[in-house]
Amino acid sequence: MSALAQAPGLAGILIAFAGLGGLAIGSFLNVVVARVPEGRSVVAPASACPQCGSAIRARDNVPVVSWMLLGARCRDCAAPISARYPLVEAFTGLAFAGLAAAVVLGTVPTATTAGGVADLLLLLVFAGVSIPLALIDLDAHRLPDRIVIPGMVAVGALVVVAGALSGEPEAIGRALIGGAALFALYFLLAIVSNGGMGAGDIKLAALIGLVLGRFGWAELIVGAFAAFVLGGLAAVALLVARRAKRGSGIPFGPWMLAGAWIGILAGAPIAAAYLASAGLG
Repeated sequence: MSALAQAPGLAGILIAFAGLGGLAIGSFLNVVVARVPEGRSVVAPASACPQCGSAIRARDNVPVVSWMLLGARCRDCAAPISARYPLVEAFTGLAFAGLAAAVVLGTVPTATTAGGVADLLLLLVFAGVSIPLALIDLDAHRLPDRIVIPGMVAVGALVVVAGALSGEPEAIGRALIGGAALFALYFLLAIVSNGGMGAGDIKLAALIGLVLGRFGWAELIVGAFAAFVLGGLAAVALLVARRAKRGSGIPFGPWMLAGAWIGILAGAPIAAAYLASAGLG
């Protein structure tokens, strides 16, 4: 149990607030996924139906619920509304609530209550960056700087705050080492692979290294390694299913992010199990 678990009232508020906030943020992330690849503003104009151009009314913009009440169709022209919208909203809400619960229960260890809140904010920011990046990379094979760079700045600031509030200044240095190490690794891979890794992958690697380094060496190593395992398995599956050919460009960003989350949430026990199986634990 974490320090936050000793304050059940605060813990419950954090989980509920994170989940509800995640639903609202998920709605915004849908806008990010749709507009950022096209270079459009995510603030203006207001959301509108892509078919008829009618502005989305406030009552039709309630996460998940509005899509269900509208029967998955535009109120004005009856054009179908993709199920991706409510799925992204629901997934973001569940992910945010789950991360809050992970911090409260100690799945993500925290030394102090204040440090736990800072770590939770860090994880929520990283989740808010991970979801649109994964979807955009799958759709457009891009990892836009408009998401990666602000995410790196926000995560870097929260790493410093969390380390200070948790009384773990060494975690700040570890995060910087993690970011630099993964940046260097992917930079070298980009050179060796002759374009197999893009600039977006390199920048995302630095962001992931910062986050993983904040939580520990085991998290960093497992999270970095898991990306290649997942990406390799995905590539093999696509080849077997004949959905890709040798030399086909396969987005790697989603697997980098999935590996990072495995490292964050299960890196320590995975590393411990591996060392024990090797007789080193």
